[in-house]
Amino acid sequence: MSSWISRLWSEHVLPVAVDRCCGQRHVERQRRKVVPAARGRVLELGIGTGLNLAHYDPEQVREVVAIDPSRALLERARARAVESPVPVHLSEGTAEALEHDRASFDTVVVTYALCTIPAPARALAEVARVLAPGGLFVVVEHGASPDPGPRAWQRRLDPAWSRLGGGCHLGRPMRALIEEAGFDTGAPEEGYPPGPRWLNYHYWGALER
Repeated sequence: MSSWISRLWSEHVLPVAVDRCCGQRHVERQRRKVVPAARGRVLELGIGTGLNLAHYDPEQVREVVAIDPSRALLERARARAVESPVPVHLSEGTAEALEHDRASFDTVVVTYALCTIPAPARALAEVARVLAPGGLFVVVEHGASPDPGPRAWQRRLDPAWSRLGGGCHLGRPMRALIEEAGFDTGAPEEGYPPGPRWLNYHYWGALER
């Protein structure tokens, strides 16, 4: 894409597409399975348009500190932050280089962002660094299918998909990435929610550090 088309896409088209795709009913069901487990002081990485904010439990969460590298997505998140049942602090930033102290959060939440973060292993190392002892890593992600057919389609479609989808990758090995960061991989559930199998192999859970 030329630079002006790329800018138009990322600032005007992609935020609408992200909001609609990530707001689908079956995706919201996945969020509701894990986001209410968050507790205490929460860091959310890749908040996007703020679709998780409605699912935080105000009796368990003291505040949510949320970052995203996209100003356009953060602008959409601001409206939801105003209506959030918990205090929310939004800022622009990247998951691979957090400006937060070691062990400064009780929960870190990442939903549908590890697929997009350019260096997911580095981001997960940062998650482990900022989580307090006994803290929770709350995660919902789509990634590599264990089945040959969907996995082959993921490989075929990924170059175009990632280019149009703001860097989203179809086939990242989410379980292996989480395990290498030191989290208990016995905890995440996995499987196919409704939708295309090449897109919808999911991992989710609230993992203890």
